[in-house]
Amino acid sequence: MKFLFVHQNFPAQYQHLIAHLTAQGGHEIMFISEANQNVIVGVRRALYQFKPGTPEHVHPMAAELDRAVRRAEQVAATARTLKRLGFTPDIIIGHHGWGETLNLGDVYPDVPLLGYFEFYYSPDGQDVNFDPEFPFDADRMPRIRSMNVVNHLAFALNGAGQTPTQWQLTRYPEWMQSGIEVLTEGALLDRCAPDPTARSRPFAIGDFRVAPGEQLVTYVARNLEPYRGVHTLIRALPELLRARRDLKVVMVGGDDVSYGARCPSGSWREHFLKEVSGRYDPARVLMPGQIPYETYLQMLQRSDAHVYLTYPFVASWSLREALACGCAVIGAEVDPVREFITHGRNGLLTPCLDPALLAERVLGLLENRKLSDKLRVGARRYAERTLDMKLHIAAYAKRIQALTGQKI
Repeated sequence: MKFLFVHQNFPAQYQHLIAHLTAQGGHEIMFISEANQNVIVGVRRALYQFKPGTPEHVHPMAAELDRAVRRAEQVAATARTLKRLGFTPDIIIGHHGWGETLNLGDVYPDVPLLGYFEFYYSPDGQDVNFDPEFPFDADRMPRIRSMNVVNHLAFALNGAGQTPTQWQLTRYPEWMQSGIEVLTEGALLDRCAPDPTARSRPFAIGDFRVAPGEQLVTYVARNLEPYRGVHTLIRALPELLRARRDLKVVMVGGDDVSYGARCPSGSWREHFLKEVSGRYDPARVLMPGQIPYETYLQMLQRSDAHVYLTYPFVASWSLREALACGCAVIGAEVDPVREFITHGRNGLLTPCLDPALLAERVLGLLENRKLSDKLRVGARRYAERTLDMKLHIAAYAKRIQALTGQKI
């Protein structure tokens, strides 16, 4: 088969599907994206360079749409070049979020489109106004509505839709839900697997060392920001480190912002660390930025308690991988996390914005080896039952066959 994938950041959510296709062989795979350093053998890339408009000439409420239609225009031009060169795919698979897919039907009118619907924005019941520390300005309501324009335009393409969780599906209006299918995402269970010997060996990231017998609390996010509850864990550090002299903490994530507003000055990490300055031992806390994937997996395998905090928002791949590694997870008590964690069975839940209760949950778990062992076994069993990448690929294969009539 001939596949055309579209996402600004190659290979994005399609990494594992593409790996499956290249391993099968016999497929022609093209990927339209912006430039980056990533390479997958067997995949050809067609690059476009996003050229934003002049902000002062765009109404703030139309900014998302302006960027989206510009991307759509550039991606369609790239696709026309591919078509002139003789490439016509059997299926187009792409992320709708940035508008890149909007004009592809004009280039390939008879090619089925499987589009990724990631998030429907709303001022109620999810991320907006969840955290009272960052109150929602009612004047921003029009902007929240306008951020769904691309969702609506993409839905009107009459292609097939996908989203990775039931919670994300329920965020869309009922009239859209019937056109979107849940295709769950998983983890590579052979790589993301428990290592029973990990806590009996020293673990190190650079000069930061965790000895056997010391307690390691871990946290992972793409960036250390309020949307992922970084302020809650930082505020819990003084109590965690005071209560246990044998405890160390590693918080992995960058200083940029993936979601929500930027810090008024510096990074959110710096902002919240100033708040607890002098009340904790920084030598027992490591914030290494982003780390190699293999080091990240070794850290999860070594973890004594893994903290996963988030606003009611899209659940991270790191949560899936932590469960697959058999981590004892303390997760945010919000609906997208409840879809993965049943309290007391395969993890614990805690309010996302309560540092004192988070510290109590972590310390209680570290004291209760029987509970820790139960949660670890439960996490891995849950992963084997629902997160196996084979299930993810099988669901994709079934959907692709339904759209194209061809089996992969």
